[in-house]
Amino acid sequence: MTHAHLAALKGGLIVSCQAYPAEPMRHPETMTQIAEAAVRGGAVGIRAQGLDDIRLIHERVALPQIGLWKDGDDDVFITPTLEHALAVIAAGAEIVAIDGTRRARPDGLSLAETIDRIHEQTTALVMADVGSVADGIAAYAAGADCVGTTLCGYTGERTKTDGPDLEVLRILAAVLPIPVIAEGRVHTPTQASACIDSGAFAVVVGTAITHPTTITTWFAESVAR
Repeated sequence: MTHAHLAALKGGLIVSCQAYPAEPMRHPETMTQIAEAAVRGGAVGIRAQGLDDIRLIHERVALPQIGLWKDGDDDVFITPTLEHALAVIAAGAEIVAIDGTRRARPDGLSLAETIDRIHEQTTALVMADVGSVADGIAAYAAGADCVGTTLCGYTGERTKTDGPDLEVLRILAAVLPIPVIAEGRVHTPTQASACIDSGAFAVVVGTAITHPTTITTWFAESVAR
């Protein structure tokens, strides 16, 4: 049976409300306002980064939230440790996104140990951000409640595709009994639709909705002569 928080996301759009460090929009109030605007546009869930952002969005947005904490300069930086994951959950995320690859984690715990302890200590669900089919299968075996294609093209296992990695998405959706969420380089409504057609349980869109610097660059470059 699919958990209620995941069931609420099925077939819908999750909007990732994040800003890079030192950007003008890097502020919990701003990210919360973007999340509130996304709700009005039809989002079924929010993905957010950082404890202050997660906390404020949890207070003001009545949708399931996928929370994460980007920290460190190592390859594994998306909620890299159990301590990070528990803090994200305590801030209000119903689903915690963690690095779900097969790479070594900074605290020395395995992915399975991390997920087991999250499940033992909290009621939160775990979304494993993966970079390949092998990652996704391993994350399911480790106990993840859902997987996302977030890291495809960023771990060295897959060539970075122009748009979402539909091949990994199709294979994982076909072989895993848990939800597979499309995330990463979904820049157009057509691409989002293609993700659903490829078996995605839900689709995460961030940059194309919530990152005006990048969107402005796309348009500025298109009109430059």
